[in-house]
Amino acid sequence: MDTLSTLFAFLYQAGDAFAFLVLAACGLAIIFGMMGVINLAHGEFILCGAYVSTYAIKSGIPFILAVAIGALTAGLAGMVVERLVVRHLYQRPLDTIVATWGISLIVTQGTLIVLGSTMPGTGTPLGSFSSGSYSYSEYRVALMAVAIGLLVSLYLLFRFTRFGVIARATIQVPHMANSLGVNTSLIYSLTFGIGAALAGLAGALYAPTMTLVPTMGSAFVVDAFVTVVIGGADIFLGTAPAAAVLGVMKAALTSWKGQMFGHIGMLVTVIVVIRILPTGISGWLLKTRR
Repeated sequence: MDTLSTLFAFLYQAGDAFAFLVLAACGLAIIFGMMGVINLAHGEFILCGAYVSTYAIKSGIPFILAVAIGALTAGLAGMVVERLVVRHLYQRPLDTIVATWGISLIVTQGTLIVLGSTMPGTGTPLGSFSSGSYSYSEYRVALMAVAIGLLVSLYLLFRFTRFGVIARATIQVPHMANSLGVNTSLIYSLTFGIGAALAGLAGALYAPTMTLVPTMGSAFVVDAFVTVVIGGADIFLGTAPAAAVLGVMKAALTSWKGQMFGHIGMLVTVIVVIRILPTGISGWLLKTRR
C-alpha cells in the first residue's frame, strides 16, 4: 500500500509539473515557435490574465467566466502590442527582444506603482482527496485535464480549420498568402492575440494557487521557453513530449532532493536534450517517422 501511495504521489507531481509546463508554454509556442517572435513580455500577459480574473472573481463573477475574461483581456492586450510595436519589428529578432523586454519592465513597474506590491488571492477552487497518507488538490487534477484538452484543441485548430491553414501559410510564406488575397496583417494580429490569450489563460488558471505580485510572470517564463526550445520546430508535435520529459524529471528530483534540485535537474535535462537532439524532440520524431 505504501508503494502504491508513493507511486501515485510521484505520478501526481509529474502530472502537475506537466500541466504547468504545457499551460505556461502554449502561448509562447505560438508566438515564438510559429511566428518566430522572441516575446520577453510573455510573463506580463500571464500577469494580466491573473490580475483581471482575480478582480472578476472578487466582483462576483463565476470562476470559469472570470478565467475566460482574463484570457480574453490578455488576448486583446496582445493584439494591441502586436499592432503598435511587434508589427514593425518582424524579421528583426534583436529589436523585438529589446522592445518586448521594455514592455515587460513598463508593465511590471506600472503594476507595482498602481496596484501595489501584492494582491490578495481568491483561494483554490474545489476540494481535496486523500490517497494513503497524502492529500491532493482536486483543482490540480483539473489543471492536468485542461492542459491535455488545450493541446488537442490547438492541434485541431491549426491543423484542420481554415483559419489554422491560413495562419500557418501566412507565417511561412507571407508574400504568397498576401498575393492570394489574405489579409496577412489581420492574421498576424489574431495569431499573436491567440498566443497572448493562452498566456493569460495560464495566469488566470494558476492565480488561485499563487501569491499575486507584479513579478509573478517570471515564475512561468523560463519554464515556458525551455519547453518550447526542446520541443523543436513543430510545436504541436514537440510541446507535449517536451513537457512530459521535463515534468517527470522535475517530479523525480523534487521528490528525492527538494524543489531546488527539481528545477536544477530540469534545466540540466534541457542542456542534455539540446546536445543530443539539436533539432528538438519534434525534429527527432519527424526524422524517425521518415
